[in-house]
Amino acid sequence: MRTFPEYDLSTAAWRKSTYSGGGGNECLEVADNHPTHTPVRDSKYPHGPKLVFRADAWSAFVEDLKRD
Repeated sequence: MRTFPEYDLSTAAWRKSTYSGGGGNECLEVADNHPTHTPVRDSKYPHGPKLVFRADAWSAFVEDLKRD
């Protein structure tokens, strides 16, 4: 079984992503203040699971969105 590292997100400063939909059903929150990773969560379930991306992978994803 593969295990995944645990990240301390207790001090994460969450903000709604500018790429979230305006209708309220597609609300993605991101925390920019983590030093090496970018945590992402569903704003409707703030205590639910979070995804954690390497900062460079998240930046590449956002840049790709900007191109589209």
